[in-house]
Amino acid sequence: MTPTFAAPDTRAIPVRTVTTQGFDDWLASQDVPVRDWVRANGFIGTAGQILRLPAPDMSIARVLLGWGGPKDRVRTRFLFAKAAVALKSGTYALDGDLTANQTEEAALGWLLSAYSFNRYKGDEVEVARLKAPKGVDALRLEAIAAGECLTRDLINTPASDMGPDELEAACRDLAQTHGADIKVTTGDALLEDNLPMIHAVGRASTRAPRLIDMTWGHDGPRVTLVGKGVCFDTGGLNLKPGTSMGLMKKDMGGAATVLGLAHMIMATGQNLRLRVLIPAVENAVAGNAFRPGDVLTARNGLTVEINNTDAEGRLVLADALALADETPPDLMICMATLTGAARVALGPDLAPFYTDDDALAMALNHAGHRVRDPLWRMPFHRPYDDMIEPAIADLDNAPSGGFAGSITAALFLDRFVRNTPRFAHFDIYGWNPVAAPARPKGGVGMGARAIFDALPKVLSL
Repeated sequence: MTPTFAAPDTRAIPVRTVTTQGFDDWLASQDVPVRDWVRANGFIGTAGQILRLPAPDMSIARVLLGWGGPKDRVRTRFLFAKAAVALKSGTYALDGDLTANQTEEAALGWLLSAYSFNRYKGDEVEVARLKAPKGVDALRLEAIAAGECLTRDLINTPASDMGPDELEAACRDLAQTHGADIKVTTGDALLEDNLPMIHAVGRASTRAPRLIDMTWGHDGPRVTLVGKGVCFDTGGLNLKPGTSMGLMKKDMGGAATVLGLAHMIMATGQNLRLRVLIPAVENAVAGNAFRPGDVLTARNGLTVEINNTDAEGRLVLADALALADETPPDLMICMATLTGAARVALGPDLAPFYTDDDALAMALNHAGHRVRDPLWRMPFHRPYDDMIEPAIADLDNAPSGGFAGSITAALFLDRFVRNTPRFAHFDIYGWNPVAAPARPKGGVGMGARAIFDALPKVLSL
């Protein structure tokens, strides 16, 4: 289901936001029956409170949504989406004194609240519709919502139905929708095309590894998105315990997120030349699996000592980044569900990113704040380079000691980007562990909306 706004001429019930600070003044301005109804139902403007105001014929005349105080709206993203969930059906219109950013957030949150993953249940969930508020770009918000829903669907689909073949099919569908070109290098052809680490990681699976290369656009700056597409990660010969393997269908969350972002870019006709690179593999166990202690040679000639086969994501990304760097774009973004260390540091809701470009970092941070897609800049701390340099190869894929795991992974990837002027790496989680407004439990995009919002500014720097 692709969420859309209701037609502009649809009759709609107004949803009025009421703050706790402004509640007394608002209530005093209402007629006696409304005041009595509000008091009888205990509505005081608390964040997320919903109250339907009846018309004389007992239909719904208006809906009140508690808007709380400033701290409530900082703490709870997409607060307006609570109304969409509570109302369930009908068509509504936003009615309140909201800023432009709040209005856009409210409208997008309403759209995203319509998302449900029902592939295996088949039941369509009835949802309330919203008329696009005045002043928002409805088509742009619908494109953002569609991109986010694509990301969620890809992550939520189990690996039995979302292996490298199916991820390639999703890319081909997206390319066909937007008139993009696509090239896929599969199996042993990866060795012929000098993509040896993608091949090494994926060769033990019965589902062939591949590199998906999609291009779109003929004018403007060049933007390359690289997404980790590990469709399932057993850990390889360094086998994960069962409790750690349970969520590994989401290990292609980087690929899913860049595809959602690519949809946003293409659907809104951005003036740029887009390239999407996705190394799609399954890290499996078999007699031909790569081993701890092996030394692999990457596309750019760097050698990598394998000290843990469960640190495979950085290996497949390294080849893709090296390929992208051979024809340097103006901006390269890497997105990957790469390390548990990032979650320990920042939790599931906050996406860390790495870049040496201060202007890029500032633009991303401002965009993340504006569109409520929170990010946090982390350092490429060069003194830690020694940690990823083993004795017998150029690089170590899994430094011992356990310190600074997200930083050392980022430093590893940075070794494969030498010519691109602007590069950022996102170490995302891609999963919402607890349901929240407009974000059900399950797969979720992280960072894509912030990047999309920042792109015009970044590409003009």
